[in-house]
Amino acid sequence: MKAIWKGQIIAESDNTVVVEGNHYFPAGSIKKEFFKESTKNTSCPWKGVASYYHIEVGGNVNEDAAWHYPDPKEAAKEIKDHLAFWKGVEVTS
Repeated sequence: MKAIWKGQIIAESDNTVVVEGNHYFPAGSIKKEFFKESTKNTSCPWKGVASYYHIEVGGNVNEDAAWHYPDPKEAAKEIKDHLAFWKGVEVTS
């Protein structure tokens, strides 16, 4: 699977975990130079507290376009150290 924004591959992995229709990419599969930490957090009743990243490609910023669960609840333990995408990031095989 590949995550692409503005024509740039920002993550690529053969080992994504699919939860609620979202592909969660292993943290080691992202291209860190395109990710900047965000202060945004949200809460999911069964996954826990999510943290976000802004994605920056060629001077374009996609705010809070990637998220992860640093300390997921037991029911979501398989997505620990994984990131998922939205807000126009294309996830394709």
